[in-house]
Amino acid sequence: MTTLYIESSAVLRWLLTEAEHNIVAASVQHADTVVSSALTGVEVERALISAEALTTLKSAQRHELQGAFAAAQRRWILMEINADVRKRASEPFPVEPVRALDAIHLATALEFLKTHPNLAILSFDHRIRKNLAPLGLTEVAASA
Repeated sequence: MTTLYIESSAVLRWLLTEAEHNIVAASVQHADTVVSSALTGVEVERALISAEALTTLKSAQRHELQGAFAAAQRRWILMEINADVRKRASEPFPVEPVRALDAIHLATALEFLKTHPNLAILSFDHRIRKNLAPLGLTEVAASA
């Protein structure tokens, strides 16, 4: 049974049909379980709102993408930013510097690893990806 941790950068590539969005779609489709941080929802929504404010997206497009994201997220297991995640995110990571939001994603993935031993991480963020192997996390094949 494979579990996929999908991070915000991967979700946005999929939603905005950016380079390698097909990797995201295939990974989600082939995973038995998809997990993520509750933070992902906030980051994705903020990115879509920002894209509209910068006129990269029209309002109708933003609403359509928000609907697609909401539908996908209903099938995922989301972890809140709980005390264990906050504690681990506040500690050093093997490859620093790590931004606070990236630390939350890494800490959340480590929490999911405790109950999902076949966890694979899908991220296009180089700060996250550099820390995966040193933390004992498996990366889904993706380019940055």
